[in-house]
Amino acid sequence: MRGLIILHILILTVCSTAAQDINGFWKGRLVMEPGGCFPVYNIEFQLQIEGDKIHGSSYHYSDTTNYVKEEFVGIYDTVNKSLSIEEQKVSVFRIPPDCIPCIKKYALTFHTDGKEEQLRGSWTGRTMDGKSNCPSGTIVLTRIQKPAFKPEVPEVLIERKLELVKEIRVDTGNVKLDFYDNGIIDGDTISVYVNGVTVVSSQVLSTKPITIFVRIDFNKTRQDMVMVGENLGSIPPNTALMIVNAGNKRYQVYLASDDKKNAMVRFIYDPPPRE
Repeated sequence: MRGLIILHILILTVCSTAAQDINGFWKGRLVMEPGGCFPVYNIEFQLQIEGDKIHGSSYHYSDTTNYVKEEFVGIYDTVNKSLSIEEQKVSVFRIPPDCIPCIKKYALTFHTDGKEEQLRGSWTGRTMDGKSNCPSGTIVLTRIQKPAFKPEVPEVLIERKLELVKEIRVDTGNVKLDFYDNGIIDGDTISVYVNGVTVVSSQVLSTKPITIFVRIDFNKTRQDMVMVGENLGSIPPNTALMIVNAGNKRYQVYLASDDKKNAMVRFIYDPPPRE
């Protein structure tokens, strides 16, 4: 039976296809048609994707003291690399009193030339009071490493001890992680964070992988992945087998988490030697 489970895992790993990782921070300028509060102003997306589901926060601002923060959800089409995003509500409102925040919908597509990554598209919207449409416009966002607005750190990453399980050196910019239940399927539920950003939220481990991609930025050589056990399952503690595929290298890492500790794996970019 154990041999069959291992074979099943290997088949699933080989058959899984790569997806573009667009989790993280994006900054650009939102250009409006005449009639808006500002003709051009800054926008920052703090974007998280789980499967094809999008959620996160958007910041519309002239500076970090004059801004509107909104929460959004959406759908990611991995085949066409398109994003449909809808802002749901205004959570922070710090702009002049004569300006009314706009709740927007975005139609975006992902583009890259191998060096720079962008989300491009258009948007429409209605004012926060729902009385009128906002002047529509276009938008271009570029991936950034350091956000203007500090993301909120989940309490579960602060309250529990962080156990460094393994450091893995990689020579590729995209690392694929597959999470399986380690042993008997007993209802273990996990969340996964990369550099403090949620990439998996309360998903149950099984023989079918929970797959994520960690993007290794060549300017930020260290990426920290944390697995949080959301429960203990029927057989404590919460344990997972993580299969790492990085270029032509493959690793198996066993992770355990309970109500007192989280498991962390650190990926360090180590470029291949020049010929």
